[in-house]
Amino acid sequence: MSKFRDAVLALVCLVAAGLASAQSTKFPGVGREATAKEVAKWDIDVRPDFKGLPAGSGSVAKGQDVWEAKCAHCHGVFGESNEVFSPIVGGTTAEDIKTGRVANLQRADYPGRTTLMKVPTVSTLWDYVNRAMPWTNPKTLTTEEVYAVTAFMLNLGNIVPDNFVLSDKNIAEVQARMPNRNGMTTAHAMWPGNEFGGVKKPDTNNKICMKDCTPEPKVASFLPDFARNAHGNLQEQTRIVGPQRGADTTRPEPKAGTSAAAAAAAPVAAAKPEKNESKAVIALLNKHSCTACHGVDKKIVGPGFNEIAKKQAGKTDYILSKIKAGGVGVYGQIPMPAQNLPDADAKQMAEWISKGASK
Repeated sequence: MSKFRDAVLALVCLVAAGLASAQSTKFPGVGREATAKEVAKWDIDVRPDFKGLPAGSGSVAKGQDVWEAKCAHCHGVFGESNEVFSPIVGGTTAEDIKTGRVANLQRADYPGRTTLMKVPTVSTLWDYVNRAMPWTNPKTLTTEEVYAVTAFMLNLGNIVPDNFVLSDKNIAEVQARMPNRNGMTTAHAMWPGNEFGGVKKPDTNNKICMKDCTPEPKVASFLPDFARNAHGNLQEQTRIVGPQRGADTTRPEPKAGTSAAAAAAAPVAAAKPEKNESKAVIALLNKHSCTACHGVDKKIVGPGFNEIAKKQAGKTDYILSKIKAGGVGVYGQIPMPAQNLPDADAKQMAEWISKGASK
């Protein structure tokens, strides 16, 4: 027994010694240096010179399959959707691909700027898809899927042909066809190296002053009483993407000097008690990410559940079939992919919607 105890103590000492040696020298006694594998998991950025790009490839055809399953419900079948995010494709021409400057960026009357109109580097597309997509489950695409989705987006913009296979070997050739590749400047000294033809001299000559400063202006706005809540609660009508949050117009306008917390605590009409059934179903909707695209009482990407309930009242089996199989065209042209979830959960959701989808 004593030999076993001595062996355990020796092992503990070895582990402690290893941890001590691995502790950060910059902050003694706090944590340890990250291992190479740990750093590699975070070090996933891809630079415009393609440093950091992993080896791999993906075809336009493969990208279309991934797109339709994981991307189209937010971005549209052809990358044209402007309901949640700005369109990805549109506004570029064959002449833009030749010159590297998008002519429509110079037009004040052009209705909007798409991603392919603005982005100068294909590495930006690859890097953003890799780290941030899909919106509801980022960093879940494989390397092949990221290459494929990027190839599909480039194909939608007529930058690469239908049979193209994008890879780390030919991505630099694709960069030479980006419509706005010459629309980027590096003459700003913001990049620390000289890899991209940058300059060392800043593009401004500002000097630190910190005296005779003007008072910071206070910008405010308000709704007159006759207009407040005239068309429903503005806060519920503001989409959840972006920093803007609409005012809660069910509450009175806070008086000057009233804190946001105090205004939120102002008395309002008592809310209707939530039914246990509704709570359980809403928890399921959150669990299966349904609320990423559908609000209970408002449209996000797809229609609100209450809108579906009005149109499909009592049609439990029909709603269940749509949940399982997906579809397009009933509430617009943004497709809903088939949902892979337990039958019991899907049936509970369908019954709740068919009965009114109340909170």
